[in-house]
Amino acid sequence: LQLGRGVADAVIAHARRDGSDRKFDGRRPRGDGAWEPPPGSLARPVSPMAGTWDTWVMKSGLQFRPPPFPEYGSAAYRAEAKAVVDADRNLTTEQRRIAKFWAGGQGTALPPGIWNQVTLAFLHREPLSTPRTARVLALLNVAQADAGIAAWDAKYAYWVTRPENAIRDLGLDPAFKPYIDTPFFPAYVSGHATYSGAAGEVMAHLFPAEAKLFRAKAKEAADSRVFGGIHFPLDGSEGLRMGRRIGALAVARAKADGAEG
Repeated sequence: LQLGRGVADAVIAHARRDGSDRKFDGRRPRGDGAWEPPPGSLARPVSPMAGTWDTWVMKSGLQFRPPPFPEYGSAAYRAEAKAVVDADRNLTTEQRRIAKFWAGGQGTALPPGIWNQVTLAFLHREPLSTPRTARVLALLNVAQADAGIAAWDAKYAYWVTRPENAIRDLGLDPAFKPYIDTPFFPAYVSGHATYSGAAGEVMAHLFPAEAKLFRAKAKEAADSRVFGGIHFPLDGSEGLRMGRRIGALAVARAKADGAEG
């Protein structure tokens, strides 16, 4: 008990100085393409300072920050918006199932929690020793913690509006409504994709026989947000790219922790 409490105290001390108590000044960009709450909502942006929090394996939240999103109104921007409209109009039963499975809205396990559920189900089928189980969960969640910081850094560096607003503003579909509810924070990059890219790389390393499966799940999670109508394709592809790089940092840590010798 004394040893366990000592470890917990060290983690709590880290939490108290990780910057997660920083306050948002309330200022946000305005104008075409800038984030606004979904139509009919006055919601405030969620956790705008999360990208500034201290990281675990990254140097900082901006280490892998992606390039800017295409300029509002450009051909590339319109193509991103049109891809969401086309996906919504042609949803298959399987795509609807995927969108619902990975939705991870408020009141659920949320995206990192879904990956923990997936991992726990896998470990139930392929049990490890207690120390190795703890190691899997530690590596998975350290990677996801940093993935969240990186995703939120990008979201609030660029303040890209969500497809629901963009599609209406561009006149592509003035009554567009996504299959799942639009979250109250900017689109670019997808948090789901970033979490999943990181988680997929960690799990692929720890369980190489199932690497293809875990990487496929990560891609599915990223795609689910386009199926749901709440992310542009680029949100997912850039989020996956970032997440995989963060996952690689956690894998490097795993290779050096003495458990694989």
